[in-house]
Amino acid sequence: MLDWNRISSLRDEVGPDDFGEVVDLFLEEADSVTLTLAAQPSDQNLEEALHFLKGSALTLGFRDLSDLCQISETLASKGRSDEIDLNPILTSYEVSKSRFLSDLPGAFDSQTSL
Repeated sequence: MLDWNRISSLRDEVGPDDFGEVVDLFLEEADSVTLTLAAQPSDQNLEEALHFLKGSALTLGFRDLSDLCQISETLASKGRSDEIDLNPILTSYEVSKSRFLSDLPGAFDSQTSL
């Protein structure tokens, strides 16, 4: 579900001091996009929203979410939006976010704290 190696790499890339800001920005933007998805956007907006969420999820290590978005983004790009079930994507985001936030405080205990 979560790729802690990617999360650790991101933290190393941006530095421990800026990591919290990156996480906050991601979660704020992802919350907004998932609200858009829940509102059943138009086909064009659907593809854009899925693309954005996929990239953001991949960057922050939400691997399963990124995979689900990729599948649905491909369907949307082929004009097959009617085949997309957004519920697994929305559920994956909420579960991933919850697990991430609960596990994050102890994830880097041996390093400098966030």
